[in-house]
Order: sequence, then C-alpha cells, then structure tokens
Amino acid sequence: MNNNVKELRETILRISGVDPKKCMRCGKCSGACPSYEEMEYHPHQFVYMVDKGQIDKLMNSKSLYRCLTCYACLERCPRGVEPSKLIEAVRLMVIRQQGMNHMKPDDLPAKLDEEMPQQALVAAMRKYSK
Repeated sequence: MNNNVKELRETILRISGVDPKKCMRCGKCSGACPSYEEMEYHPHQFVYMVDKGQIDKLMNSKSLYRCLTCYACLERCPRGVEPSKLIEAVRLMVIRQQGMNHMKPDDLPAKLDEEMPQQALVAAMRKYSK
C-alpha cells in the first residue's frame, strides 16, 4: 500500500469510526442488504476492500451509490461492524476529490429555507465539515 492509499484509508476509517478488522466476513450484512442485487461490491466486500486498501476500486464503483444507508447490514452483523458507515465515508471522499466540499458555517444563511428541516442542515454540516 503506498502512502496516498494509506492516508486515504486512514481518513475513511477516522470519518466512519469503523474498525474493519472486527469483520469475520460471514456475509450476514450482505444477506440483509436490500440493494444486494444492484451492487458490484457487497457490504462485506466493501469492509474487506477498505481494510486491504483497495479504495480506488470502491471510489469508482457504482455500488457506492446503490447503498440505501438503511443500516440493515449493521442490524445483522454479529460483531457490530458498520459497512454502511464505511460506504458513506468513501462517498464523502469522492465528493471531496471532486472539489465539492466547500460548505462553511457562513454559507448556511443563504441555504435556509422555511420548508427545509433543520436536521438536513445539521447533517450537511456534519458531512461537509469532517
């Protein structure tokens, strides 16, 4: 693993808070996934690939956008590994590499809308400020 891949992997692990080493690759997370048929890489494969530093394959995969973030994978995991959080972290890295991670607290007033739930703004700030 080169330094750039190691750094990317460490950033993904920090953002997600997931320890992929806990995964025993039983596949229960993938079995519970409602998007299983649509995914090139399934949740248990995602965890393994992040652990092994195969981040580029994941960042270029359509599977990244097939995850519904429903946390069914988390519910089925006997070891508490959270594949959906890893997928979210990889998505965030793609957004950052595309240069779309420019939200700052001063940008919020312009984005306020009476019909937008406050939770959406808080979620956006969490996602774009890590």
